[in-house]
Amino acid sequence: MTISFEGRVAIVTGAGGGLGRAYALELARRGAKVVVNDLGGSRDGTGHSDAALKVVEEIEAMGGEAMSNGGSVTEYEQMVEMVARAKERWGGVHVLINNAGILRDKSFTKMDPADFEMVVKVHLIGSAFATKACWDTMREQNYGRILMTASSTGLFGNFGQANYGAAKLGVAGLTKTLYLEGAKNNIKVNTLAPVAATRMTEDIFPEEAFKLFNPESVVPAALFLVSEDSPTNAIVGAGAGGYHSSWVTMNKGVLLPPAGQTVEGFAANWDKISDRTDDFVPRSGPEQAQVIIGQLQAAMKG
Repeated sequence: MTISFEGRVAIVTGAGGGLGRAYALELARRGAKVVVNDLGGSRDGTGHSDAALKVVEEIEAMGGEAMSNGGSVTEYEQMVEMVARAKERWGGVHVLINNAGILRDKSFTKMDPADFEMVVKVHLIGSAFATKACWDTMREQNYGRILMTASSTGLFGNFGQANYGAAKLGVAGLTKTLYLEGAKNNIKVNTLAPVAATRMTEDIFPEEAFKLFNPESVVPAALFLVSEDSPTNAIVGAGAGGYHSSWVTMNKGVLLPPAGQTVEGFAANWDKISDRTDDFVPRSGPEQAQVIIGQLQAAMKG
């Protein structure tokens, strides 16, 4: 089975280097026409680079089609303009990979509120803005594939990255609503938590590990998740050839009678409330209430 993107138009944000560049090049190799979006030249989001133009040149040198875009994901009108240009040139937008990001790491006690706000704005609001700019086009086409970029920090936490973690769990939550809203129009939305050696992680990895965690090892997961036969609402981790899935789960817990619905009653049942032996994966938020309603109905019958 060969996965092709012939006839597809793809937008990759933050595609001037690292993971975004790797995604853009492989999409082009597989036939996609690619919008290479890139703004900042440094990992804190400052400066400007011509990196997007260089990636376009690489794609054109291999016989592909691409265009550069310098719009900021934090400016909605610039994202709307980016989509309009892609549609004007190629007729549509079928794939969006939300990859743009910055880091401004500090412990929470030392973190400037402006740095918290900016990181959330780029990762979470930026992903929402780029997605919103594509959304109506994808609905009209009855086809769309969207990839959000989360992180192990968002899913599991990491010291010194409160801003980044908040944003990254936010995009996973965005996925969980958009996959429901997009389903009737064949729009699939997934979340990727990559581990890669890029400008954002160059001083985190030891040198030997840096070589193993190359961006190209993440590409197979990313491109499958935006392919025609992709799943939807998946959370996938990828790095150095290791691939895995993560889930947001809940258990059945307990139903406390009115007399037991006290702080002390909750504390006395904490072992059962936190027990994971009956974990399951809800497909949507209302399942939380449905579990409780089911318990109430069973209690009334009993």
